[in-house]
Amino acid sequence: MSSVAAYYNGKAVLITGATGFMGKVLMEKLLRSSPNVKTVYILVRPKAGQSMQERVANMLQCKVFDRVREDYPNFQEKIKPINAELIQPNLAISPKDSEDLLSQVNIVFHCAATIRFDEPLKRALQLNVLGTQRLIELARQMQKLEAFIHISTAYANCNQKHIDEIIYPPPVEPKKLFGLVEWMDESIIEDITPKLIGEWPNTYAYTKALTEYLLQQEKANLNIAIIRPSIVGASWHEPFPGWIDNFNGTSGIMIAAGKGILRTMIANNDAVADLIPVDVVINLTLVAGWYTAVHRPKNMMVYNCTTGGINPFSWGEMEYHVLSTFKRNPLEQVYRTPCAQLTSNYLINRYWIAVSHKAPALIYDLYLRLTGRKPRMMKILDRLHKNLMLLEYFTTQSWEWSSDNMNMLMGQLSPEDKKLYNFDIRQLHWSEYIENYCLGAKKYLLNEDMSGIPAAKQHLRKLRNIRYVFNTTLLVIIWRIFIARSQMARNIWYFVVSLCYKFLSYFRASSTLRH
Repeated sequence: MSSVAAYYNGKAVLITGATGFMGKVLMEKLLRSSPNVKTVYILVRPKAGQSMQERVANMLQCKVFDRVREDYPNFQEKIKPINAELIQPNLAISPKDSEDLLSQVNIVFHCAATIRFDEPLKRALQLNVLGTQRLIELARQMQKLEAFIHISTAYANCNQKHIDEIIYPPPVEPKKLFGLVEWMDESIIEDITPKLIGEWPNTYAYTKALTEYLLQQEKANLNIAIIRPSIVGASWHEPFPGWIDNFNGTSGIMIAAGKGILRTMIANNDAVADLIPVDVVINLTLVAGWYTAVHRPKNMMVYNCTTGGINPFSWGEMEYHVLSTFKRNPLEQVYRTPCAQLTSNYLINRYWIAVSHKAPALIYDLYLRLTGRKPRMMKILDRLHKNLMLLEYFTTQSWEWSSDNMNMLMGQLSPEDKKLYNFDIRQLHWSEYIENYCLGAKKYLLNEDMSGIPAAKQHLRKLRNIRYVFNTTLLVIIWRIFIARSQMARNIWYFVVSLCYKFLSYFRASSTLRH
């Protein structure tokens, strides 16, 4: 009954970036929704001392595959890993593997990219732009290729306030930039990077903009579509609510707030937090692959996969829902009671960093030293502040994205396909989603068992009691040093206390009369 699922049955699919967050969800959904898919080729490189085979074996043990493992125990037989490296000529693919890809592949999903905001420009160009060009060169030789789907970002054109589903001209020709960085010393490239990227906040968004333009130039007769997700977060429904496997983006911020480490950050409370669940992006991607292959649109289609224009959610709302969730379902061994303040004022933020971040961290590290343990809190804070600084550009502004193509695509689906590949974010309830996101971070990132919540609540109460004792002691010290020695200060103090007492007496009397 599902046209999309039926299309992928019998097809050979190539996925780049399959070991990444989105790549794993894409592979899982494809194997689960179209169990008769012929082959899923994945490009994998050795990394961190692990061979390609070891990386794939570890990946397939991941919890994200539990549902498909239960339904189809031999699903891994469909997966064919290929040793490859995006920054090498011909992707460093062996002649035998290259022959298989050229003769078999029907659809390419290009998810591979460096998502580091502070990636040096040369490496970001090599991975995001040059890697894509080399993949396109390979795709042009594929005899059975029907569609090429590229995952970009909604922030590729963040120098615009209103972003349409079109390709915007970049500030420089990508090929000219390749030639420039090829011979130039890396220290010089680093010095001129701010000038080169101009209005773009980082090398990630900049190189994604260049890649989109390159695809338009290099497409020739290929059927290409571009998916532009905003901030990709935990899953909404699939494979199960709240699944997340990395600390990137909002995930690390949520955990830092839940642990009581993060108390302040630069953000506009009213700005839109354009968070998009990963399964929404993947459902749209698979549907776009089907539509591109079957309907073969004349122009290259771009899909803005965002929530802000359809179902907006602000950073202030996110702060409220994250903190309330972690107060009801606390993390284990929290540092302090979850509490955070968003501010767009730089000076206020610096004050709170000094008072509520650095001062407690120094005291805590001193305590660790005195008890013979290694100090760690200042290092954690340094990493956190660096990440927050990279996110400031996105937490203080809002953008408008058109979504006509996404709406058109939804109109092409049958009722069955709309259920199986749901990307209608009008149905998303933010409070429920954020709660599942926080609980998912607790379960899948921190590996904390939900049965430990009562003990975590007890630890939270203990921290609250310590805070009350500390505040009371501080008040007594202030009294002894300042107030007890001054008659005027004592008079003011007694006046404030008596006023509070009168208010309490009045409310108690009013309550008695009502009852």
